[in-house]
Amino acid sequence: MSDFDRGLTRQAPATADMAIDSGLRGFMLGVYNKVALGLLLSAALAYVTGTIPAVQQLLWRTDELGRRGYTVLGMVVAFAPLAILLVQGFVRKQSPQTAGITYWVIVSLIGASLGSVFMMYQDVAIFQTFLVTAAAFGGLSLVGYTTKRDLAPMGAFLIMGLIGLIVAMVASLFLHSAMLVFAINAIGVLIFAGLIAYDTQRLKMTYYQLGGDQAAMSVATSYGALSLYLDFINLFRFLLFFMGGSRR
Repeated sequence: MSDFDRGLTRQAPATADMAIDSGLRGFMLGVYNKVALGLLLSAALAYVTGTIPAVQQLLWRTDELGRRGYTVLGMVVAFAPLAILLVQGFVRKQSPQTAGITYWVIVSLIGASLGSVFMMYQDVAIFQTFLVTAAAFGGLSLVGYTTKRDLAPMGAFLIMGLIGLIVAMVASLFLHSAMLVFAINAIGVLIFAGLIAYDTQRLKMTYYQLGGDQAAMSVATSYGALSLYLDFINLFRFLLFFMGGSRR
């Protein structure tokens, strides 16, 4: 740009910056809108699967001791999102339509499986935790969007922490330690709080890297929304452990 920074051309960089900033705002707004719609859909599906007995029986069963577990259909709904993400990871080139379908299918499946939240916690606690999560999400995403600091090193650390968290969650299924469960939820809150800021900055950098490719930006909007959606849902579930109060 400095080659053209002479005489009357001095205003050109400012004009270009305004165009880039406008495009970035439009891109991020598309991501946030999709996240918001995904959360609304998930909340509606969770309410249906968690409060209507006929639907509950399709996804969950209760044994003689009162312990709740998945039915076969419930297991499919619960683990299908992970399977879809693993399959999509091997697909090198995505179309906007495929990316959009992937987003809405995963959001719908996760929403249906979240019915267990309504079966375990009071509605007021769920609503309050959702509001706290939304406020935290907004603040952390704003930090990721506006900070000048490179969050990539922090992101790598958080990904390693997430892997360790998953291992600890599997271990907790066998150890039945209250202290371990508490630590998992506390660390989970910290990890996904950090990932919200990191993923927001990563999306911002992705916009610049795509260089105006509309098809690629449409794909990035769907998968960017999916990243932030998953961050929100996981932060909500970990916070619910602390804010949910007495369980049903």
